[in-house]
Amino acid sequence: MKPMNKETALIVFSGGQDSTTCLFWAKKHFRSVEALTFTYGQRHAVEVQMAEKIARKADVPWHHMDVSFIGKLGRNSLTDSSIVMDQEKPADGPPNTFVPGRNLFFLSIAAVFARERGINHLVTGVSQTDFSGYPDCRDAFIKSLNVTLNLGMEEQFVIHTPLMWIDKEQTWEMADKLGVLDLVRNDTLTCYNGIAGDGCGHCPACTLRREGLERYLKRLKG
Repeated sequence: MKPMNKETALIVFSGGQDSTTCLFWAKKHFRSVEALTFTYGQRHAVEVQMAEKIARKADVPWHHMDVSFIGKLGRNSLTDSSIVMDQEKPADGPPNTFVPGRNLFFLSIAAVFARERGINHLVTGVSQTDFSGYPDCRDAFIKSLNVTLNLGMEEQFVIHTPLMWIDKEQTWEMADKLGVLDLVRNDTLTCYNGIAGDGCGHCPACTLRREGLERYLKRLKG
């Protein structure tokens, strides 16, 4: 294991709107950045290819890891195409697009990956404001996991969540201020149906993305 480097960050990078905005946020705040992308059996696996292309454009080292076991642990509409995708959050729990344990595994694996490279800063694009009802996007979960990872490995990881308290409109604003609004709009993949850019327009991820963009563009026009 290398000595911890406080000037380097590892980002959990899907190639979507949120993680791409966080990638460029990290490039602004850290001297060097590396990106880690996961394949987990997602129906929109083309996002992995998008992530690699964006990382290349951003000039950051890109790593890919196959963790398909995550998609086999439980039934959800993101890893099982036979399940009709929820379009709205049910009243009695998270939507069926929720992949149980996804962020738990992603960040835990990322921490081990980072530790072996002497990196103690982790970046993830989760947001409690626009979290679609996913419990593993909440601030309390991230803080709890951060403590657990530090205890479990006797390290001092810091999990950064630049989007935690902002909505999609403000996320578009952040991308714009970072100078990558066009890149985020045209070259990222947020759509659960695997359509890049503005996406299919009707899945839950596309709806959040589109509504946020419309609000931001309307505000720009005054």
